[in-house]
Amino acid sequence: MSEYTLPEFVQAIATEFEIPGVSVGVWADGQESYASHGVTNIDHPLPVDQDTMFVLGSVTKPTTATAIMRLVADGRLELDAPVRRYVPEFTLPDERAAAEITVAQLLNHTAGLDWRLSADTGEGDDALAENVAKMAESELISEPGARASYSQLGFSLAGRIIEKATGLTYERAISELVFEPLGMSHSAFALNDVITQRFAVGHNAGENSALSVVRQWKDNRGNNPGGGLVSSVADQIRLARFHLDAGRTQGGTELLPAELVRQMQQPTVELKASTLGDAFGICWFLREVNGVATVGHGGSANGQFADLLIVPERNFAVVVMSNAGPDSGLAANQMVVKWALEHYLGVVEQAPEPLPYDAALATEVAGDYSNEIMIIALRTDGSGLTIECFIKPEVRAASDTEMAPDMPVADFGLLPDDEFIVTSGGLDGQRGAFTRDEGGAIIGLDLAGRFFGKESVTV
Repeated sequence: MSEYTLPEFVQAIATEFEIPGVSVGVWADGQESYASHGVTNIDHPLPVDQDTMFVLGSVTKPTTATAIMRLVADGRLELDAPVRRYVPEFTLPDERAAAEITVAQLLNHTAGLDWRLSADTGEGDDALAENVAKMAESELISEPGARASYSQLGFSLAGRIIEKATGLTYERAISELVFEPLGMSHSAFALNDVITQRFAVGHNAGENSALSVVRQWKDNRGNNPGGGLVSSVADQIRLARFHLDAGRTQGGTELLPAELVRQMQQPTVELKASTLGDAFGICWFLREVNGVATVGHGGSANGQFADLLIVPERNFAVVVMSNAGPDSGLAANQMVVKWALEHYLGVVEQAPEPLPYDAALATEVAGDYSNEIMIIALRTDGSGLTIECFIKPEVRAASDTEMAPDMPVADFGLLPDDEFIVTSGGLDGQRGAFTRDEGGAIIGLDLAGRFFGKESVTV
């Protein structure tokens, strides 16, 4: 696999997974390298290049966290301060928790907030304020600080903190704090700021596997801080180099003290059996690959996927974006990242082998696990286990916008210590873990950093 050049590998992956457009950027040996293949849109095609803007989904979060840290450096925010110091109107059903949650807990996903809200709070400048108001109806999944569980809500709240601290809209603040000083000229949130540039649209496969253009291009404005950025691989390499260069721009200007950059890359809370990381830093997923420490984040949108991985000790970064779903882009991105680690650094990642099938244990873990938006269905047929991830039917029915299709059923196997691994499909290689109560009964699972509580037992 490593004998390919970067352009050759990108072309091969795009062809193998039938992805309309793929764009990759690499920073290695003090040089930037780019390779792109395919088109922005199968209905109105333009060639994809390093400046083509893709919807990044959760790869937005490192940009939001970077802005927060700039405000910390300026003395306008404190990480350990309660959120209510900056957003006094923040309310939850649990009043004590609302008073206790800190800014830092939003950034490392330990606030106990659920994954996200299903409500759309519009596209006005009050979208984040309205999103925060809706949190008054959102129950916690755990006590603040008790555990990590990936939360879009937490980053929406962090975005509102940025608005309060700067007196600007979140989007304008991000432009002033991050985009402009780093020269990220192909990064934006609003359609009017994107439409005059080259941008990719998402594509999803229908029942006959034929791709079609998605009509819901990106998430609503209330989710911008955690998932609404539209950016290019070249701009994300600029962001990666900023974090590799100890908070300095490519022109040498210090925007963020080196100690704060390093703080973002230090473990704050452990993640059990997650392929995404061994721990959360400040926003970043921290993961050791074959003895090498990596810092990164992934993201998914409707028919679009993005990945950003940094290796600080080797002054290396790779960014990949693709525009096909529901699982082909995700799988292709993961293969590009693995290839880049091997090709440029000689770092090879090995997935663990599942345990032999155990009928009793398979029956114990089978069932439905859910959060506010999604269900994970684990099933056994007496000889193997499958996993299916899908949006709750009532959530899909209540939405007045097009939502991403559900992931196809995939195989998965069990690992020691109540862990598991997906062994096929777009989530191939993704690991997770089950949670038990004090009596030993399984009460939930973690996958992709998110907690899903067990609802039923179904074999």
